[in-house]
Amino acid sequence: MWGIIRQKVAAGGGSPVARIRPVVSNLRNYSSAVKQMMVREALNSALDEEMSADPKVFLMGEEVGEYQGAYKISKGLLEKYGPERVLDTPITEAGFTGIGVGAAYYGLKPVVEFMTFNFSMQAIDHIINSAAKSNYMSSGQISVPIVFRGPNGAAAGVGAQHSHCYAAWYASVPGLKVLSPYSSEDARGLLKAAIRDPDPVVFLENELLYGESFPVSAEVLDSSFCLPIGKAKIEREGKDVTITAFSKIVGLSLKAAEILAKEGISAEVINLRSIRPLDRSTINASVRKTNRLVTVEEGFPQHGVGAEICASVIEESFGYLDAPVERIAGADVPMPYAANLERMAVPQVLCFLYDSSIDGCYKFLVY
Repeated sequence: MWGIIRQKVAAGGGSPVARIRPVVSNLRNYSSAVKQMMVREALNSALDEEMSADPKVFLMGEEVGEYQGAYKISKGLLEKYGPERVLDTPITEAGFTGIGVGAAYYGLKPVVEFMTFNFSMQAIDHIINSAAKSNYMSSGQISVPIVFRGPNGAAAGVGAQHSHCYAAWYASVPGLKVLSPYSSEDARGLLKAAIRDPDPVVFLENELLYGESFPVSAEVLDSSFCLPIGKAKIEREGKDVTITAFSKIVGLSLKAAEILAKEGISAEVINLRSIRPLDRSTINASVRKTNRLVTVEEGFPQHGVGAEICASVIEESFGYLDAPVERIAGADVPMPYAANLERMAVPQVLCFLYDSSIDGCYKFLVY
């Protein structure tokens, strides 16, 4: 895929074709960092602290207990809280998700883990028809405080049935809240918020981020730390173009922003954090400043998260745009298994160049 910023936004010219290698971004806008923390550690500590603070919170799913989680997110929790609060289930997503929703009806706070969100399709009736709709259908008499969490989107070499991004699917459903963390700060603060929330929350993690480390501050490590649902974070400030992303694509967007900076283009990178509710005010405020928008996601392009963001900007900030909005997304095909084709099916940072064949036009290359 080609995402194109169609207008030249940097002053001055450049070489006809100037290729720049991707570089790792160190600009994550964390203040007073005191240590490095892996995303899996952030999730584990959030679960531990919320289970310790509230005896109604419990975890259930495949291999969450004895095996300590397929990705070791629940490491040590069975030993600490026992089998009544850390429940290993059979491979029956429809069964244990229904049990979780029923427990939430009675005031407990289940955290249901899917080994991958692709398997949540087996339980989608409970998630949507039961969890998401019950509060509305009961005129607010029934709350469903439940979290559905697990890895979402592409990993590496796991094929089409284990690589789907469900952000747009679940974000289209009234009654659900949908969160997608990028950093350890996100993972810890958003999971705590999800568990404390009285409504059902779909919590979309990423398998490839579990082992990534991020700097965290003393504030983030405090047991009272919690991030607001529905609020995005500006990871990098800029003035020439707004780039929106979520989950691991935030990292790619930060790398792209560094490459753009070498050409004198200042990109503002917004980490959405919350897919539903969507922080439309932060997005539109940024576009009104930069006058350009590029959305990036690994899901399918049709009816995607980026499509909703573009619609919001067209509706609310059309007069501020100096160029057409651009969407960068995954290829409109089931995920290939072959590694070379898999790489071509999701966004990648390649290079930034000045294309002299298009009058005064920069091209931002991602495919």
